[in-house]
Amino acid sequence: MKNTQKGGLLALIMLFWFTISFITNILGPLIPDIIRNFGLKELALAGFIPTSFFLAYAVMSIPAGMLIDRYGEKPVLSAGFSMPLAGCVLFACLPHYPVLLVSSFIIGLGMAMLQTVINPLQRTVGGEENYAFIAELAQFVFGAASFVSPLAYTWLVHALAPGVYRPGQNRLVDLLATLTPPDLPWVSLYWIFAVLLLLMLLAVLAVRFPRISRREEERGGSAASYKQLFRQRYVWLFFLGIFCYVSTEQGVSIFMSTFLEQYHGIDPNTLGARTISYFWGAMTAGCLIGIFLLKLVDSKRLLQVSGFLSMLLLLAALFGSAETAIRAFPAVGFCISLMYSIVFSLALNSATQNHGSFAGILCSGIAGGAGGPLLVSLLADATSLRTGMLLILVFMAYITGIGYWARPLVNNKTVSLKKLFGRNEPSGCPTNDSNQ
Repeated sequence: MKNTQKGGLLALIMLFWFTISFITNILGPLIPDIIRNFGLKELALAGFIPTSFFLAYAVMSIPAGMLIDRYGEKPVLSAGFSMPLAGCVLFACLPHYPVLLVSSFIIGLGMAMLQTVINPLQRTVGGEENYAFIAELAQFVFGAASFVSPLAYTWLVHALAPGVYRPGQNRLVDLLATLTPPDLPWVSLYWIFAVLLLLMLLAVLAVRFPRISRREEERGGSAASYKQLFRQRYVWLFFLGIFCYVSTEQGVSIFMSTFLEQYHGIDPNTLGARTISYFWGAMTAGCLIGIFLLKLVDSKRLLQVSGFLSMLLLLAALFGSAETAIRAFPAVGFCISLMYSIVFSLALNSATQNHGSFAGILCSGIAGGAGGPLLVSLLADATSLRTGMLLILVFMAYITGIGYWARPLVNNKTVSLKKLFGRNEPSGCPTNDSNQ
């Protein structure tokens, strides 16, 4: 494959990640509008929306891998973009609460397929030797899209708001105004999603992709391998760790804007949405800084420190002033940014075989995005939103505990700060440069 062709494919893959993230992480800003416009009396009804989305991940993650093995990457990519496209158009045309639940599930099915195929595809296109760098670049693009989407929401909702919208000032806004109910300006986002997905689908159909060969840890195993893993206690403990991480991430991001509105009177369409944007932006920054920290500090120690800081910051956000909450919520995003990758790596490094099956089980823990917010909303309905969000402390505490009880066969390799930046150590000074 020529370098120009390889560069073009990698750029397209980054656009795939941008589109996935732009759509996936918009639920937080939308929840206050959904509650208000659909007249939801209970927060749990709003919690069913992320539940339906992330439940699709649990349903489709393993079958998607089987589809790749049987049909190849291009049909799975095409289906992966077609299903969310259909889901977005369905809700944009019929903006009702039951339709939104169905739409979210359909979108989730497609996103699960896309993430299953794109990870090994970017390794094949970029090459094994560049895989770590490309994976981090993809993480950066993913975070950047999560930062941008709440800002796009704020702009669209303001531009289409009754009393603000003036025909003839912006062609895009005029077009969206003809397609969107005047009292539901946020639904216009689903038309934006549909256009993005259509463009990605056309790109997939037009481009020729190399045949991917998934590594052992990227493919599922036999029924016997799953049965053997299910008998191991550590498998369930690490699965619960992934479940708790996604519950934490989604629990904070989804209910953050609603909390700020209920307790501090902050407009969810402006400052509330921006705070969510800063949350995802801080997560992206945390991932970049984490690349260096993992070279300097044992991953278990990082997990311990980040866990304690996350819990303190969440308490500050829930019980502090409005100004404190606006700053503490994004800071939570910064502190939890490394948790997923650390828990995942500790888990796989604790197993001697069946890594592919184990990875499939761990990925099913993404269902925490379904269970976590639902549990928070149920507790909130029985008590208060502040009390409901305190449940997230339990998720954080469990993840922090992994940093103490995990016993991986191989630890992350660390070096001294001087060696990391290429400076020679003085003679006789030892460095932490071994697998502990």
